Amino acid sequence: MKRVLVVDDEPSIVTLLTFNLEKEGYAVTSAADGKEGYELALSDSYDFIILDVMLPSMDGLDVAKKLRQEKVDTPILMLTAKDDAIDRILGLEIGADDYLTKPFSPREVLARMKAIFRRIEPRKEESVHEILTTGEIVADLTNYQVSVRGKSIELTPKEFELLIYFMKRKDRVIDRDTLLDRIWHYDFSVQSRIVDVHVSHLREKIEVDPKHPKYLLTVRGFGYKFQVPNQ
Repeated sequence: MKRVLVVDDEPSIVTLLTFNLEKEGYAVTSAADGKEGYELALSDSYDFIILDVMLPSMDGLDVAKKLRQEKVDTPILMLTAKDDAIDRILGLEIGADDYLTKPFSPREVLARMKAIFRRIEPRKEESVHEILTTGEIVADLTNYQVSVRGKSIELTPKEFELLIYFMKRKDRVIDRDTLLDRIWHYDFSVQSRIVDVHVSHLREKIEVDPKHPKYLLTVRGFGYKFQVPNQ
C-alpha cells in the first residue's frame, strides 16, 4: 500500500483528497501547516506528497525546497490557488514533480499521481547500479551521485534528471520544447526560462568555465547538445 502525505490547511480539501485516495487504496496522512508537513516528510517514509503552496508557518515552496536540500526525493505534487505562472515555475525549479491549480477534481489528482509513478518506477527497476560516463563526468544512477573530475558534486533532483537525460543522448541536439516535455512534462509560455535556468545551474556545477562550456553547448536557434570535450 502506497503512503501519501497531504499538506493543506483547508479541511474540505484534505477530506476530499483523503476520501478519494483511500478509495483507490492509498494510506493517507495529513498535516494542516507547512512546518508539520515538513517534519512528517523528514521523519517518515512516504511514496507521494501533495503539497499546497499557501500554508501557515512555512509555505509549500519552502517545504519543497528544504525537503530537496535534505535529499528527500519523494514525488511532490504542488497545489496552488493562484492563477500565476510564478508559483508553478518556482515549484518546478526547486524540484516539485507536478502542479495543479485550484479548484481541481480528485480524478485529475489521481491521474497526475499515476503518471508520475509510471515515470519513476521503471527508472528504479532499471537502475541496477547503472553508471554513465562522459569525459570526466561520472553519474551513478543507483545512488543518485555525480562526480566531475573525481570530485563529488551536489545536484537537485531536476538537475540530476536533466544531466542523465543529456548523457543518455550524447551528441544529439535537443530543443527546449523536448526538454520541457520530457523533464517537466509541461508546455506553457515561459518554458524557456525553466529550461535555461536549469541548464545554467548545471553548467555551473559541471563545467570548468560555465561561460565557455565544453560539455553542455548551446546550439543557437535549436537548443542544447551534450558532448565529450575535445582534447
